[in-house]
Amino acid sequence: MSADRLCINSGGCCRVRAARPLVHIRSASAGMPGAKRSDEEHLWEAASYLPFSRTRIGSFFQESPTLKNPFLEDALLRAYLRRHLPEEAVLEDLCRFGERVAKEVDSWGRDCELNPPRLVNFDPWGRRVDHIVTSPAWKRMKTLSAEEGMVAIGYERSFGEWSRVYQMSKLYIFSPSAGLYTCPLAMTDGAAKVIQSMGVSLPVDEAYSRLTTRQPERFWTSGQWMTERQGGSDVATGTETVAVPQTDGSYRLHGFKWFTSATDADMTLTLARVQDQTGATTPGSRGLSLFYAEVSRDEDGRLRGIEVQRLKDKLGTRQMPTAELLLDGLPLSEEGRGVASIANMLTITRIHNSVAAIAAMRRVVQLARDYATRRTVFGKVLKDHPLHMQTLARMEVETRGAFLLVMDVCRLLGREESGLATQRDTHLLRLLTPVVKLYTGKQAVAVVSEGLESFGGQGYIEDTGLPALLRDAQVLSIWEGTTNVLSLDVLRCVARSSGMVLHAYFAHAKSLLSGASTVPSLAPAVKAVDGALSELQEFVQVAATRAPSYLELAARDLAYSLARIYAGALLIDHACWKGASQSDIYAALRWCEQDLCPVVTKQAKGCYDSSTPPLDTALVYDHPTHP
Repeated sequence: MSADRLCINSGGCCRVRAARPLVHIRSASAGMPGAKRSDEEHLWEAASYLPFSRTRIGSFFQESPTLKNPFLEDALLRAYLRRHLPEEAVLEDLCRFGERVAKEVDSWGRDCELNPPRLVNFDPWGRRVDHIVTSPAWKRMKTLSAEEGMVAIGYERSFGEWSRVYQMSKLYIFSPSAGLYTCPLAMTDGAAKVIQSMGVSLPVDEAYSRLTTRQPERFWTSGQWMTERQGGSDVATGTETVAVPQTDGSYRLHGFKWFTSATDADMTLTLARVQDQTGATTPGSRGLSLFYAEVSRDEDGRLRGIEVQRLKDKLGTRQMPTAELLLDGLPLSEEGRGVASIANMLTITRIHNSVAAIAAMRRVVQLARDYATRRTVFGKVLKDHPLHMQTLARMEVETRGAFLLVMDVCRLLGREESGLATQRDTHLLRLLTPVVKLYTGKQAVAVVSEGLESFGGQGYIEDTGLPALLRDAQVLSIWEGTTNVLSLDVLRCVARSSGMVLHAYFAHAKSLLSGASTVPSLAPAVKAVDGALSELQEFVQVAATRAPSYLELAARDLAYSLARIYAGALLIDHACWKGASQSDIYAALRWCEQDLCPVVTKQAKGCYDSSTPPLDTALVYDHPTHP
C-alpha cells in the first residue's frame, strides 16, 4: 500500500458542547462603544457561528506506516539467498524490483482494488458482447509480469535447480502489491507446466511460447476452468461438461463452469467428459479429459462459444475477474489426459498459493513493525512496549517458519525440473506440497488478522488498504483445496507410495538436525524436534494397525504435525549455517516451544476413537429437548 493512503484522524476522545439556541451575534464594530469581548466569545464565534468557516478537526494526525523496499527489509529472504543462491545478478534484480514495488507497483495494486472488474453483457444496440472491463492498472500488471519474467524465470532455468527459488522469491516480493495479478500468473505457470509435461508440440507450442515469454505484446495468461456447481474439489463426480467430437478431430464443449478464475485470460485448460456416438459418457475420473482452448472473439467482438453469466461478488480478491461461464460450442484441441494431467498443474498452483500466503504474512509484519516506530501511546512508541513487541515477535516467528517451508518445496521443485531430484526429493515434493499449502493458508489468515489488530482502529478502515490484506488472505485456505481436502490428499499420498513418502520425510528431517551440534544454544530446539519426530513415527505405526477411519479422523492434525516438525527442522538448519544471526537461533527456539506434534497430543485424549464421530455430530446438531 502507498504511504499516502493512511492519513487518519487520531480517533481519540473529544468534548462536545451542549447545543445553544441560534442567536444573531453582532460584529465587534456594531457593539456598544468601549465594550470588550472575552476570549471564549471570540473562540465560540470562530468555531461555531461564522458561516462558511472551515471544519476544525484538531492538529494531530496519525503517521502512516511506510512501505520500504520489501527485499531490503526482509533479513530472512536475503540470508536464504546468500546461503543458497549467492548470484549477484539475482540479488541485484530482486533489490531493483523491490524498489519498483515500493515506489510504483504498490499504487497499481491499490488501484486494482478500488477499480474492480465489471461485466458489460450487451452493447448499446442490444448485441451480446460479454466484455469484462478491467482497470488500466490491471493491464499494466500484465505488461510488468512479462517484462519481469514472473513466469519466464521458471522456464528459462538460467540458474539451474535454483531457478524456481529465484522465480518464487520475486513473486513473494510482488504478491502483496500485485492487485491479485499473481493469481492469473499461478494459472499461467500451471498451464505451461502441463503443456511442458505432455510435450510441447502442435497445436499448443504457440501457447507455451506465449505463456513463458518476456515480450509483453506476445504474453498470454491462462485461466483454469475446473469448478462446477456440484463439484468443487470433487471433479471426478462433479464435472458435467461434455465434449462432443467433431469430424476434424477437434471437440466442442457444452457445460456450465461455476467458478472460473482470471476469466479475462487468453486461453484456458478445462475438464470435460467425451461423448461417444450414442451421447454416453464414462463416469468418475476415468471419463475426464483435459482440454486446451483459446479464448477469442469474432469480427463483431463477441466471445466465441462462451457466455459470461455474471461476475462473482467475493469477500476478497475483488481485483480479479471471477465468473460463471456457459460454454456452448467452444472449439477445442485434441483430447488430453484428464485428471492425471492436473497433478502437475496442482503442484504449481499450490506452491503459488503458498507463496502468496507467506508474502501476505511478511507484508503485514513489515508494515506493523514500521508503524510501531511511529505510533505513540501511553507516553511512548509501540516499539517500546514489551507486550506489543512480544506479539510482533510471535508473528515474525510464524512468518519465518512458513517462509522456509515454502522455499524448501520450491527447492525440491527446481531439483525435479532440472533432472537432479533423488527419490527422496521426489517423495518429499509430493508429500510436502499439500502440507505446505494447507498450513500456510491457515497461518496467513491468523497472522494477517493479528497484524491488522496491531494498527488499532486504522487496521479496520477500508481506505488504509489494510483490510484488503485480510480479505484476500481468506481465499488462500479455500482455493486449490480446503484444509480438510488437502489433509485427505496427504493420506492418499502416503497410501499410494506405500509409506515411502513418510520414510523420506523422517530421514530428511533428521538430517536437517545433524549440524546443530556446533550450536549448543540450539539444544532445546533440537530436543523438541527430535522428540516430536519419534512421537510421530510411533503414531504412524499405531495408526497403521487401526481402521482407515481412524487415520482419516486424524488427517488434519497429522498434516499440521508434519508442517510444524519440518519447519522446526528447517529453522534449526538455517540457524546453523555460518551466516546465521542470533535472531535466527532465537526464532528456532521460539518455534520449537509450541506443540510440534498435535496429532499425538490429540490421540492421547481419544480424539480419534470410534466413539468420537457420533458425539461430534450430536454436538453440532444439538437440539433443545421440549417437554
